Amino acid sequence: MNNINESSPNKFRKFQEIANSLFPSAFRDKRDALSENIVNAIDHINRLRPENKGPAWLGNNGDLAIDYQSIKTAEIADKLSCCEDVINETVALFNGMPNWGHPLAMCNTIPPGNTASIIAGIMAQVFSPNMLSGEYAWNVQRAELESAGMLANLVGWDAQRAGGVYTYGGSGCWTYHVKYALTRVLPNSREEGIRTDAKILCSQQAHYTMMNSTDWAGLGMNNVIRIKTDPKTNAMDLKDLESVLIALRMQNIPVASVVCTMGTTDANAFDPVAGVRRLLDRYRNAAPYGRALLYCDAVTSWSWLAFQKYDFTRNPLQFTEALLPFMKNNYRALQNMKYADAIGFDFHKAGFAPYISSMFAYRDASEFETLLQRPGSAYLQSRTEYNPYDYTLEASRAATGALAGWATMKYFGYEGFQAILGTIMENHHALRNLLNTESATVCVNANDHGMVTLFRIYPKGVEAEQQYQQELCDPAWKPQLLAHNQLTQDIGNKLYQWFRTGKQINGKFTPYMSFTTGFCVTEYNRDAADPEAKVYALKIYIMNTHLTPELMKHVLDCVIAARDEVVGDAVRF
Repeated sequence: MNNINESSPNKFRKFQEIANSLFPSAFRDKRDALSENIVNAIDHINRLRPENKGPAWLGNNGDLAIDYQSIKTAEIADKLSCCEDVINETVALFNGMPNWGHPLAMCNTIPPGNTASIIAGIMAQVFSPNMLSGEYAWNVQRAELESAGMLANLVGWDAQRAGGVYTYGGSGCWTYHVKYALTRVLPNSREEGIRTDAKILCSQQAHYTMMNSTDWAGLGMNNVIRIKTDPKTNAMDLKDLESVLIALRMQNIPVASVVCTMGTTDANAFDPVAGVRRLLDRYRNAAPYGRALLYCDAVTSWSWLAFQKYDFTRNPLQFTEALLPFMKNNYRALQNMKYADAIGFDFHKAGFAPYISSMFAYRDASEFETLLQRPGSAYLQSRTEYNPYDYTLEASRAATGALAGWATMKYFGYEGFQAILGTIMENHHALRNLLNTESATVCVNANDHGMVTLFRIYPKGVEAEQQYQQELCDPAWKPQLLAHNQLTQDIGNKLYQWFRTGKQINGKFTPYMSFTTGFCVTEYNRDAADPEAKVYALKIYIMNTHLTPELMKHVLDCVIAARDEVVGDAVRF
């Protein structure tokens, strides 16, 4: 026993030295391994940049190297590895990944992360503040509290009464709203479970997470009712909403919530929040049910509110005059979110920050936090006034998203958001002007002016505008609608193939863009009863500031070339 005790200190120092080498420390005199390896990692990242302004993916090979059959045979190594070796392997994982900062990356609402948000997120990774409670986050809590205040003021709520929590993306915001709504509308549902088929009402253009959230919340996907939308604007039809509310009221079926999508993913359409508020106030749930919640899903477009402080008369940033009315329309549509009870904000979309940074904000913090209050834990102590463990879904709450969102608002200010969104709109303006000059192309979301342009391209000789209107409005033209939907999909897949293989058109690489298989339903299918009578469209999402109006001509040239090859292949076979 004595021999063991005598040798223990030496043994301890040996494995302690190994263990300590695996972690960063703020107390070492010389430069820490973390900072050294970050420098090395940045060098590796720089090597991932494509040579000669290459394709919109990282590295020098766009192939997918994952062997899905054997990948799960991987085992943990017996011995300690070198950190630099792990970094080298990590960098290799990014080979071929889409490069969201590339000017030809325009497939979806995925922006590059801004510098301040990335650095703030790294700080959270180093020191691991847990936003669960004040004890584990201390002053870092300010990022969440101040974010809620800044967003409340942006929307027009009383910031002193409002609140918000960062969560796991737009789906997390949707799920929070479902829980909030059910708890408010169904008395005792927290204790007894959901025993009533309360309904969630949203537009036909609402995000598919409606199914995910109602499923996981236990309400059931069948309790989502989709309200018709106007095929020209893609906004919720208030007349259809009113008829649904009346029918449910007559049957004494409670409405848990109505969701207004404020900037649909495929068309930047805004639902009429003020009108929805009036209808909800008119057709309230009967006793014993509580008031329905009005939720705004604003994750893709909320930052247009920055233009409420823009001087459109002076136009200090010198935006194209023709765009100023559209900028006004966007922020004015969003201003009506002040009538909402809760709003979802994504910083990793309209905030230009890295994943994941989303805030679920609520107008009445006292109501939300009281409704969802739960018993505390024996091992959690209330060291500060702010302890979200009392009501949040998550127990472990990383501060990464909170710091990224907070840093973004601090960094950009109103002017930064205005400059970024104005740059994006200028590029879309150039693209749409080009589409108007091509007889075979038609912009199908011409009434929307956000971060996405949707368009169809037809075979040579077809007048696109006339053809599209017939396909949209006349059921006799459905066969041609379906044929040109297939053409749209084939062109989208051809462009993706070219993007992945590094094909060049006129000496330049092809863009990374996408398509939608359900931008809107046709005029004669407003109830969406026919799953085929819907419009496909090619999709260009401009989410970074490196794109230029001159480059949009190249993008259209690539689309035309893809159309010609697809049509040529069809003729040959």
